[in-house]
Amino acid sequence: MTEALAISQHGLIGDLRTCALVGADGTIDWFCAPRFDSASVFAAILDQDKGGSWQLTPCTDVTRTQQFYYPDTAVLITRFLTDGGVVEVHDFMPVLAPDEEAHRQRLVRRISGVRGTMRLQMRLDARPDYARQSCTAEYTGDGVLITGDGVRLGLIASTDLDVDDGPENSVVTADFELASGETALFVLEMLQDGDDVTADTMSRTDALFDATIAFWRDWISTSSYTGRWREMVHRSAITLKLLTHEPTGAIVAAPTMSLPAPVGGSRNWDYRYVWIRDAGFSLYALLRLGYVNEASDFIRWLSERMGQRDGDDDRRLGPLRVLYDIDGKPPEEHELDHLSGHRHSKPVRVGNAAARQLQLDIYGEIIDSVYLFNKHGPGISHDAWHDVIAIVDWVAENWDRTDAGMWEIRDEPQAYTTSRLMCWVAIERAIRIARARGLPGDLVAWSKARDDIYDRVMTKSWNPDLQSFTRVEGGEDLDAGLLLMPMVKFLSPADPRFLSTLAAIEKHLVTDSLVFRYEPGTDGLDGEEGTFSICSFWYVEALTRAGRLADAQLALEKMFTYANHVGLYAEQVSATGDQVGNFPQAFTHLALISAAINLDRALP
Repeated sequence: MTEALAISQHGLIGDLRTCALVGADGTIDWFCAPRFDSASVFAAILDQDKGGSWQLTPCTDVTRTQQFYYPDTAVLITRFLTDGGVVEVHDFMPVLAPDEEAHRQRLVRRISGVRGTMRLQMRLDARPDYARQSCTAEYTGDGVLITGDGVRLGLIASTDLDVDDGPENSVVTADFELASGETALFVLEMLQDGDDVTADTMSRTDALFDATIAFWRDWISTSSYTGRWREMVHRSAITLKLLTHEPTGAIVAAPTMSLPAPVGGSRNWDYRYVWIRDAGFSLYALLRLGYVNEASDFIRWLSERMGQRDGDDDRRLGPLRVLYDIDGKPPEEHELDHLSGHRHSKPVRVGNAAARQLQLDIYGEIIDSVYLFNKHGPGISHDAWHDVIAIVDWVAENWDRTDAGMWEIRDEPQAYTTSRLMCWVAIERAIRIARARGLPGDLVAWSKARDDIYDRVMTKSWNPDLQSFTRVEGGEDLDAGLLLMPMVKFLSPADPRFLSTLAAIEKHLVTDSLVFRYEPGTDGLDGEEGTFSICSFWYVEALTRAGRLADAQLALEKMFTYANHVGLYAEQVSATGDQVGNFPQAFTHLALISAAINLDRALP
């Protein structure tokens, strides 16, 4: 088969339970059901031959494709332009209303003839359980029933469907022709045991489309952002919303796994989980846009984690794990040897061993988000506050331990400056909450720990020869995470020590507007990674706070040019400007929102 589409050549659709990637060639090559962290049904992005996909393509040569979102929605449109005509494919996962109790999961593909006449072909090759299982397809009265290990799917269509029982897997195909003004429909439904394939959705497709459009437009219309970069900010907000598991309130880091950074390398991780760090920053971004309901839902999910104890009760790892699956369990990591990986980038990993790391910075991100929720939302509950007390007490006693750091280094633990910094944030924000609401807490012990951390960072992490703070205590390497210092109110943006640190980061970690998270070759892993996009937006915000507004605006505009054709970002940008890593990445989009809002406020 041909080489897999580049990571950037995809749009994202979803139903607030899971997501699917739709390639610019009309192929759905990544889809997990029924949740983000479920096993895949289509995974061709990780193995073109074995992964499974849902293809929809013209039978003639395509001169050009275009892909864009229906304005202010998560409905994706792919246009095929040929010498004989133009067709549009409207891909969406219906969302009818907030918190639908009777939600039924569907992938809807509506194909419309725009000009001329065109023949198209459809090929659906479902490979459940990360392509470890095959499927059987059989005709029913209203369509085709597709069954495999743990998967029951119903495919209905407005065209004739053919079933090809191959030696390894049953494939469903269709061959049809569309003239201008004509429409073809394909709907794939996730069925429960005993459910039959019914055609009732066919007559309701237009209503589902209209209701989904209305849902997204109603949601984005409540955003408080009215600044210069509305289109980019709102696309990022919709992307963060797509990464929200509405039934539980969980927010995943990305909808994909094992997309490499860089291509051909082994830095391939599973990001379909709730990272406490990423979710905390996401909460901050959503609150900045006025989305209190999403913040309340996540705080509810978080409160369950704060009061939860793992079965092993490994207190060495602290009261919270770095990441959880949607149910609140730390996932185990293993490799899928049967998949070749995206563009032959192995290994393919499912699960994530970072769940067993100590990363002290997570407490700063999450307590800061609780602080903001308490400030801008309805306020933290009594039970949740007592869980916060237990967490902050633990941080006050353990902040000076070595850990894996915010970048999850799989090497020997070290005394990372950003870990100290965010422990300071956790304690400082808890003190603010307690004082603002008169809540109980050991403010004397917390204040001492806070001050001790401040003194430690200012003395042990400051390198007078470099005139910069460093990645680890007593070190010589830099870390883009240091750009957070004024953002979290640890230092004034006008402090000479921060300004000289900013200058050092610009000299060693910044290339044009792109920022490496640390100096290449210092993380103990094979291969060189790209620039880290969240750090590039942190750089914009640091420039803004330092008063360098023209530089900040130029850096932000440059970063916008690295978005893909529908405004989405992966985790990293390679040396050639390509999107690499899991896609789209919540981390990147939340940092874009923050950078744009702060720069907007600072500009005249």
